Amino acid sequence: MSPVVTALHERPRGRVEVQLDGTPWRLVPADAVVRTGLQVGRALDRETARTLGRELRRAEALGRALHALGPRDRSRHSLADRLTRAGVRADARDEALATLEDVGLVDDARVAATRASSLAERGYGDAAIRFDLEREGVAAEHVEAAMAALEPERERAAALVVRRGAEPKTARWLASKGFDAASIEDALGGFAEDA
Repeated sequence: MSPVVTALHERPRGRVEVQLDGTPWRLVPADAVVRTGLQVGRALDRETARTLGRELRRAEALGRALHALGPRDRSRHSLADRLTRAGVRADARDEALATLEDVGLVDDARVAATRASSLAERGYGDAAIRFDLEREGVAAEHVEAAMAALEPERERAAALVVRRGAEPKTARWLASKGFDAASIEDALGGFAEDA
């Protein structure tokens, strides 16, 4: 005979204490209780227990994904990789990511645009920015849109030459930051012509 839910007590931080047959059983997220349909008097039969287990895995995956989003915006691929490494099952991972995409917390186009802009402001060239976005797992169309929105690489290189000086070490520095040879040449040559 299956145990019966005899009480549900709300607890802090969105948790519910579930009692089975008059004995405290466990704390579970409130949304898992609602999605499972747990209520006083309902038996915790095999099917209900499976549904609850699925909802608990989903809640854990969602919590882990939200925690990973705390410090910075991440791509879907990056979050999926983190959840996989944490041992989250594929079905729970995919559902959590879909939920975050639906509410706008995971948006690869936004990640690409924000990251590309940030790297450009920090003095990186197109090759380095493109490499970073591809490593993050951003789709090619989002990478291209983000790159197109940036100030042209030649103009960014010229501004950096003005700040750092038209010297060989500046050329080496620009190359190490992912600027292409033509942009470096134009920036250094343009500076020399203005002087």
